[in-house]
Amino acid sequence: MNFRVPEGHTLHRLAGLHHRWYAGSPVRVSSPQGRFAADASVVDGAVLESAEAHGKHLFHVYGPDRVVHVHLGLYGTFTDGDTPVAEPVGQVRMRLVGADRWTDLRGPTRCELLTDGQVDALRARLGPDPLRADADQERVWARISRSRAPVAVLLMDQSVVAGVGNVYRAELLFRHGVHPSVAGRDLDRSTWDAMWPDLVALMRLGVHRGRIDTVRDEHLPEATGRAPRQDRHGGEVYVYRRAGMPCLICGTPVLTEVLAARNNHWCPTCQPG
Repeated sequence: MNFRVPEGHTLHRLAGLHHRWYAGSPVRVSSPQGRFAADASVVDGAVLESAEAHGKHLFHVYGPDRVVHVHLGLYGTFTDGDTPVAEPVGQVRMRLVGADRWTDLRGPTRCELLTDGQVDALRARLGPDPLRADADQERVWARISRSRAPVAVLLMDQSVVAGVGNVYRAELLFRHGVHPSVAGRDLDRSTWDAMWPDLVALMRLGVHRGRIDTVRDEHLPEATGRAPRQDRHGGEVYVYRRAGMPCLICGTPVLTEVLAARNNHWCPTCQPG
């Protein structure tokens, strides 16, 4: 089965839901599986102050030096429901129970209690997040514009820009006609100035819809008469996981290659080398 790490819009969507459901009230925190039990006991019954995301990382803030950090990785998932709480099913790493909602976390790469200093150190290793108000476009450009690495690799480097994954990377490059192998230092500044706000808009749309949609209105199925995309991830995209299929704009077969250990997709006509 083809798994991928959830991209930044997913974590921001989860942060928004968890903040709305639990912030401002005491939360029961437990670890039915047992692996998070010691840390869960520290915050069990405490008031959740906020839930926020940075890139692919989720933070539940319970107060000074009491921050639960979650990184879903390839297999992590959250499930939730209305109270009363159901019996745990499977390996539930962390369970949250509020006044009228419950949430279970299974299979994350990381679920741990951090101090404020540890959170600061973690975030210092991450690049700006397009979905955060404190994102610094110039900091991203400074890293990209002096690098010999392909721009497709740089966009996936979480220390350059946090939250972008395989889908947003491929789709952003397609939408701006940039070949994946173009070196960061050879990317035109005007192109980057168009790419950044487009990335912000696409990821915000992802938060709102809970899926990744990157196809412009004039290329949607209802506008062109083509069949809608059939994919378990949902959303309408130009090139991601469309290898061998015709480009939605020019009809050229979409290509794919392994780039930095990840499958990349592009159109050789719309994104000339």
